[in-house]
Amino acid sequence: MSLDLPRPICDYFSADKGDSELFGRCFAEDATVRDEGQTYTGVAAIKQWRAHAQQKYGYTIEPLASAEEDGKTVVTCRLTGSFPGSPIEVQFVFGIGGSKIKSLYIHS
Repeated sequence: MSLDLPRPICDYFSADKGDSELFGRCFAEDATVRDEGQTYTGVAAIKQWRAHAQQKYGYTIEPLASAEEDGKTVVTCRLTGSFPGSPIEVQFVFGIGGSKIKSLYIHS
């Protein structure tokens, strides 16, 4: 399924397949990510979070649907990896500022 997503979100999903430099450029310098009860602030911390999660879970992400809610872009994805219950559907809630991701909240 092809989704009409803002450029920074398209770049996020493309870069999450392995391009760590593009991945870092998706985010504003002061961006925050919330995942698994933790918050990561700043590009360096976010890149480290992603690398750790990829190493730990060996996951893949498949965007399935998107919607706009309260000024955020909510992308429902199938997340497959080496974790209990895989695959699962999760929501990636993106806040965009200019041409960068300002916030990302991942929850099931």
